[in-house]
Amino acid sequence: MTGLRVRPLDAATWPDFAALVERHKGVWGGCWCMAFHPEGLSRDRDPQQNRREKETRVREGRAHAALVYDGRDCVGWSQFGPPAELPRIKHRRAYEKDLDALPDWRVTCFFVDRAHRGRGVAAALEGALQEIARLGGGSVEGYPEDTEGRKVSASFLFTGTVTLFEGRGFERVRRLGKHHWVMSRTVPERAVRAGRTAGS
Repeated sequence: MTGLRVRPLDAATWPDFAALVERHKGVWGGCWCMAFHPEGLSRDRDPQQNRREKETRVREGRAHAALVYDGRDCVGWSQFGPPAELPRIKHRRAYEKDLDALPDWRVTCFFVDRAHRGRGVAAALEGALQEIARLGGGSVEGYPEDTEGRKVSASFLFTGTVTLFEGRGFERVRRLGKHHWVMSRTVPERAVRAGRTAGS
């Protein structure tokens, strides 16, 4: 991951994020990374509406992501935020059934440019944890997929893998569905030095 760096998604970096999404035709059929927000996705919402609402959220500070850069190009991201910002997680009914308390933060999804797959996702998660530390830290959950003993296309692993999260200090809490897990760790405030190269 040498040379990759991380910046937060905000009004200044929105054009870089938008360019990456547009290069991939809106990502997953025009999602624009709206699926986990309260608005969600539906058949009567077109990609342009998703784009407008995502931009509004970003400019109002109601959407968070760590953007990964290779040089001047944005090549991926990890979306994170508090539960109220990202309530629509996968297997939500099973999640709420055994819920003791909500975390302070969720890491919900990843996307990496086709040319950088295999090396950008770890940087994206590291960047999300850096941003969470900068924003005050707290308990963090992810909902990755366990791929051990299974071959799964990288394009379907948008919630990340158990191995990826374990490599960043997360522990398995409980199973969600057949292959997904709730994983958790605590990030102290400013525990990760901001501005460093991703993966260093």
